[in-house]
Amino acid sequence: MENTTLVIIVGIIGIAAGFVIAKVLEKKNATKMISGAKKEAQKILKEAKTEGESIKKDKILQAKEKFLELKAEHEKVIISKDKKIAEAEKRTRDKESQVSNELAKNKKLNAEIDEKNKDYDFRLDFLDKKQAEIERLHKSQIEQLEVISGLSADEARSQIVESLKADAKSDAMAYIQNTLEEAKLTAQQEAKKVIVNTIQRIGTEEAIDNCVSVFNLESDDVKGRIIGREGRNIRALESATGVEIIVDDTPEAIILSCFDSVRREIARLSLHRLVTDGRIHPARIEEVVKKTKKQIEEEIIEVGKRTVIDLGIHGLHPELIKAVGRMKYRSSYGQNLLQHSREVAKLCSVMAAELGVNAKMAKRAGLLHDIGKVPETEMETPHAILGMEWAEKYGEKPDVCNAIGAHHDEIEMKSLLAPIVQVCDAISGARPGARRQVLDSYIQRLKDLEEIAFGFTGVKKAYAIQAGRELRVIVESEKVSDDKASELSFEISQKIQTDMTYPGQVKITVIRETRAVNIAK
Repeated sequence: MENTTLVIIVGIIGIAAGFVIAKVLEKKNATKMISGAKKEAQKILKEAKTEGESIKKDKILQAKEKFLELKAEHEKVIISKDKKIAEAEKRTRDKESQVSNELAKNKKLNAEIDEKNKDYDFRLDFLDKKQAEIERLHKSQIEQLEVISGLSADEARSQIVESLKADAKSDAMAYIQNTLEEAKLTAQQEAKKVIVNTIQRIGTEEAIDNCVSVFNLESDDVKGRIIGREGRNIRALESATGVEIIVDDTPEAIILSCFDSVRREIARLSLHRLVTDGRIHPARIEEVVKKTKKQIEEEIIEVGKRTVIDLGIHGLHPELIKAVGRMKYRSSYGQNLLQHSREVAKLCSVMAAELGVNAKMAKRAGLLHDIGKVPETEMETPHAILGMEWAEKYGEKPDVCNAIGAHHDEIEMKSLLAPIVQVCDAISGARPGARRQVLDSYIQRLKDLEEIAFGFTGVKKAYAIQAGRELRVIVESEKVSDDKASELSFEISQKIQTDMTYPGQVKITVIRETRAVNIAK
C-alpha cells in the first residue's frame, strides 16, 4: 500500500516537471517567433517604402507628360485661333477694299446719271418746242382743209364716224358668218377629239374566248375510263352537262365543245374532279356535276359582286349582279363579254364626264348594256330589248333602261345616255385587238404601213406605232441627206394616201442619224 502511494506521488511529480519544462520551451519558441515576425515586418516596410518611391516617381513622370500634352494642345488651339483671326482680318480688309471700289464706282455712276439727267432735260425742252410747233402746223392745216372742203371739223368727223360704223358692221357680219361656218366644220372634229381622249384615258386588254375547251390528261389510259363500258360514262357526262365531249386520237387530250361557256366550264371542272378521284360511273358523275354547278353559281355571284365593287356601282339588284357574273363565261365575236362590259362602263364614265352628263349613271348603263346576252334559257327576244326589260323589272332608272334598249337602235333614244352607250359599245368592239377579225385587219394594216416605207431607197428600219397612227422611218445617213429626208417623208405620205384605207390620219416621221465613234485604248 505504501509502495503504491509512493509510485503515484512520483508519477505526479514527473507529470508536473514535464509540464513546467514544456512551458519553458514554449516561451522560448514564442520569443523566437516574435523576433522573426519583427524582422519580417521591417523587411516588408522597407520593400513597401521602396515600391512607394517608385510609384511616386512614375506618377510624377506621367503628370509631366500629361502637362506637356495639354500644353501642346493648348498651343495648337491658340495657333488655330490666331490663324482664324488673321483670316477674318484679311476678309475685313478685302471687304473694305471692295466697299471702297464700290463707292468709287457709285460716284462715277452718279456723275454719269447727272450728265444724263441734264441731257434728258434738254431733250424734253426740245420736244416740247417741237410739239407746240406741230400743233400750230396741224391747226393751220385743218383750217386750210376746212376752207378747201367747205366742211367744218365736226361735220367731217361725223361723216367719218358714219362710214366707219358701216365698215365695222359689215366686218362684224362677215366675222360672225366665218365663225359659224368654222364651228360647223370643226364640230365633227371636236366630237372626234372627245372620243379619242376618252379612248386614250382607258387602259384595255385583249380578251378572246373560244367555243371549245381542251381537257388535258396524264395518259391515254384515262380515256377508256371516261368513255366507260359501252359509252355509258360519256353519255352520262354529256347528258348531265349538256356539253359534247369529243374523244379522238389527240394524244392525252379530250375536247369539250359547247357554245354556252358556263356549261363548258362545269364539264371541265367535273371531269377534273372525276379523273382526280378515280371513281367514274354514272351515279358519281351526276353527283360531281351537281356539286360543280353549285360551285359555279356561287362563283358567278362572287364575280358579279367583285365587278360592281371595282367599278363603284351601288344598289344593283342581286339578279342583275348574277347576270353580270354570268357574262364572264360568255363571249361575243371572240371578245369576252364581261371584259367588254367593264370596258364600255369605263368609256361611258369618261365620255359622260367630258360632256357634262352624270358619269355614275353612264357607267351603270355601260355595264348593263349587254345583260340580255346571258339568259339562263334560250330567248327569241333581241338582247338589247331583253336587257331593257330586265333592267325595268329590277328597278333601274328610265334613262338607264332606255340606254340599254336603244344601243342597237331597236327603240328610240330618249336621253343623252343612250348615244354615249352606243358609241362606247362601238369603240370597245372596234378597237385593235378586241375581236378576231378586227385584230387580223389591224395587224395587216401595220404590216402594210411598214412595207410601204421599205419600198423606198435608203430606208433602214420602219416601225408602225401609236396603233398605226404614226410611222417612224429610220434611214441610212450615207444614202439620204437632210433635204432628201424631208422629200422622203412627203413621198411616203402620198403613197399611203394612195394605196391604203385607214381611219384618221398617219404621221410619218423620218429619222436620219449620223454617229462618230472612236475607242480610247
